[in-house]
Amino acid sequence: MDAVLVGIALIDVFFNVHTAESLRLAFALVGAFALLLRRRMPLLTFVLTLPSVVLSDAIFAALAALYTLASLSRRRVLLGACALAFTISDMTSLPSPSLDLSSTATLITLGYTAATAAAPVFLGQLVQTRRDLSLRLAEISEARDHERLLTTQTVLAKERAQLAREMHDVVSHQVSLIAVRAGALQVGTRDAETRQAAATIRRLSVQTLDELRHMVSVLRASGGRPAELTPQPSLAELQRLVDGSGIEAELHTDLPPETLPDGLPPTVQRAIYRTVQEALTNVRKHAPGATATVRIHREADTVHVTITNTTPTRPALPLPSAHYGLVSLRQRAELLGGTVTSGPTADGGYELRLELPADNSA
Repeated sequence: MDAVLVGIALIDVFFNVHTAESLRLAFALVGAFALLLRRRMPLLTFVLTLPSVVLSDAIFAALAALYTLASLSRRRVLLGACALAFTISDMTSLPSPSLDLSSTATLITLGYTAATAAAPVFLGQLVQTRRDLSLRLAEISEARDHERLLTTQTVLAKERAQLAREMHDVVSHQVSLIAVRAGALQVGTRDAETRQAAATIRRLSVQTLDELRHMVSVLRASGGRPAELTPQPSLAELQRLVDGSGIEAELHTDLPPETLPDGLPPTVQRAIYRTVQEALTNVRKHAPGATATVRIHREADTVHVTITNTTPTRPALPLPSAHYGLVSLRQRAELLGGTVTSGPTADGGYELRLELPADNSA
């Protein structure tokens, strides 16, 4: 695309600038080849194309640069100033400028020139809006999928909890009665064969009760918190969490690698992991386009965790939220004897801080 635009700009120069006019030809060629920089330095590219507009009728390069700047920049005052600069440059003819605003023809020409300058600005802003809308739709779709997954997990958890209650209240009770009756029969009968059968029934009933208690405990755990059936996270998985967070994030820690799985109590490791997980999720939801930095270090008997994000580059989406994330983090930290604080930073970002005692074994 850049090569095509440069080619069209060169054709524009060929038809509108005479080869004998070396100064105008030089500026026109600079403006045409400057389009190769339009994606990396759009403002500089537009500035480099302005002399060609002032000195000649080769204006395609400037219009292309103005469109690129409008599609990448959100500063509308800057875009208005650039459109005005193009209009004035196109109306001026150096080295002998003649701009008579009292003439009707001049005013009509000024109107057409201003419209010509406004067209690439509006088109670039339209492309930028369409791009932002596509990103928002993708984020909303992803948020809905995640919400659907959470809803499914909640329904399954409720069903497991209900099943656990039924097993505890009905099945366990009846098996207990069978074991009691079998024990009474074993003691009260004089027939050896009946006593042996009663002992077998009682033994199998006791084994069944033990298995039922284990199944009820598993179902209750999954009903209260679905993730507890899987291995609990530790600091060894923290780098994977940061890399898979879906945002540009970095992890800095002064903890030796060998201490990550075993150097801190499991409760402290889980609290750190969940805090980083919640903070990165909040950055992704409430600060689109921001980058995050996770820092973990230990001072004496205290572990300090700081998650900082920069200013968002796009407006935040109105995603569904129960606003319980930070509350849960504070409650978890208080149970372990630590604290969680959060607040905006001076540069417009946000920072979440966690402090926990390193020797906590709760």
